[in-house]
Amino acid sequence: MTDWKQDRFKSFDGVEIAWRSAGDGRTVLMLHGFLADAERNWIAPGIADVVIAVGFKVIAPDLRGHGRSGAPTDQANWPKDVLADDHFALIRHLGLIDYDLVGYSLGARTAARMLVRGATPRRAVLGGMGASGVMESGARAAMFEDAIRYGDRAKDPRAGHRVHAMMVQGGLNPEAMLGVLSSFVPTTEAELRRIKTPTLVVSGDRDQDNGSAEALAELLPNGQVASVPGDHLSAVVEPLLANTIAAFLAA
Repeated sequence: MTDWKQDRFKSFDGVEIAWRSAGDGRTVLMLHGFLADAERNWIAPGIADVVIAVGFKVIAPDLRGHGRSGAPTDQANWPKDVLADDHFALIRHLGLIDYDLVGYSLGARTAARMLVRGATPRRAVLGGMGASGVMESGARAAMFEDAIRYGDRAKDPRAGHRVHAMMVQGGLNPEAMLGVLSSFVPTTEAELRRIKTPTLVVSGDRDQDNGSAEALAELLPNGQVASVPGDHLSAVVEPLLANTIAAFLAA
């Protein structure tokens, strides 16, 4: 059984960010998806264990608003690109210089924002993410906002029901989740084409939630694409996802 250490620090604006760490070796910073946390995205499905088993130390924060991290409701605590800023602050706090960066869904979006803003990991993985999810923040954010505000009365009642169930399961504050959405910043094609980091874009074969993974990989000078069975949610528990991420990082 993996022995996870839990810790916290105050980010650039004083909001506390919690993270877990385990393993020895090269550090991998792993960022989870929207309405999830490190436990549900990386630890419970066994992805972190597979990465640790091939010789890495995993640092898995709970993103602002999620899990054990602070969940402010004041809009002042949700400036543009705040999630990227939190993780730049965590990298500085930990003194990381040589590390890898992995994200899934919102975590992949955050990782992409970090890359275009100067993060220099040795390798990066963008999971559950496609070109439109990075480049066009509006439509996806609007769908989630509608679901959060109106639940079963949302334009897509099934999405509203599912989102509310996920918030209840995760103990998430709706106002904080709206703050996450308001912080989104679109990334341009030109910015993506300047990313030099070797990057794997991996998604479920039935996952089009954030657009085309192939199109995103094609925009990255050192991008490659992989597919695993599943949709946006079920791919996380597919063993091939964990093995694909670990193999790319270990190569």
